[in-house]
Amino acid sequence: MASRRALHFVYKIGDRKATAKFYRDVLGMKVLRHEEFDEGCKASCNGPYDGKWSKTMIGYGAEDNHFVCELTYNYGVSQYEMGNDFLGMHIDSQEAVERAKKNDWPVKDEGDHSVLEAPGGYKFIINHKPQPADKDPVQQVVLASSNLEKSVEYWKDLAGMTVYSKTDKSATLGYCETQAKLVLQDIGGEVNHAKAFGRIAFSAPGGDLPGIEQKMKDANQTIITPYISLDTPGKATVQVVILADPDGHEICFVGDEGFRQLSAVDPKGDELLNEAMEKDKSDEWFAKKGGKAAA
Repeated sequence: MASRRALHFVYKIGDRKATAKFYRDVLGMKVLRHEEFDEGCKASCNGPYDGKWSKTMIGYGAEDNHFVCELTYNYGVSQYEMGNDFLGMHIDSQEAVERAKKNDWPVKDEGDHSVLEAPGGYKFIINHKPQPADKDPVQQVVLASSNLEKSVEYWKDLAGMTVYSKTDKSATLGYCETQAKLVLQDIGGEVNHAKAFGRIAFSAPGGDLPGIEQKMKDANQTIITPYISLDTPGKATVQVVILADPDGHEICFVGDEGFRQLSAVDPKGDELLNEAMEKDKSDEWFAKKGGKAAA
């Protein structure tokens, strides 16, 4: 499955300005592209919301060879209830810890790593290693599992991942040695996605998508969104299949060819995000109405 690759994790964000500060000034990521939408995504990329929303791709380098973060912002929603499904993103970057302290961002030191919390509650585990310039600093995304054996069976046998290591409590999987890995951690109980649930995305050759969908059908697994084409105004159209693993973690497989076109770095991405935040007057409107809504 070397032709498949890990792409990004989708986070719902409520406070766009504070979140942008965290990712840019603390983690040290760069805005790769930013898009505004008047209607909800046909594949519910922004969650179960029909109104105006935005998508910001942010990371340490181009999406062709970096695992990045997709920040989805629904206008008018200030916060989302966190569950226990997302357990953290691991990043090699001692510099991020130093930037956090410089920006008076709370830092929880735990031996050889520190834990930083993004606005909204998402955790980032920062390894005390120099941030590499020749490879992606993002090492792992950790998701909760209620039954590790069942989870590994799904991701290995149906999603086609390689198991790189496994213990009684966790397993590390991926499509390639050099890519960010998926870690499944047994939490000994039910996985609760609450309202802030995210989605992990991978690319595969476009011709593989119908086969992936059929394999999941044959195994009686959950298909959230059958094979569909998604349009981004002025950019490439991509095909996707949205699935869910046994614990309900959402998984997006996207056609690689179209996605490489869609995900080209936009040099105006940072400027577009800043403009959108400047024009966003929802905070003022909701303040008059007693505050923004929580999901």
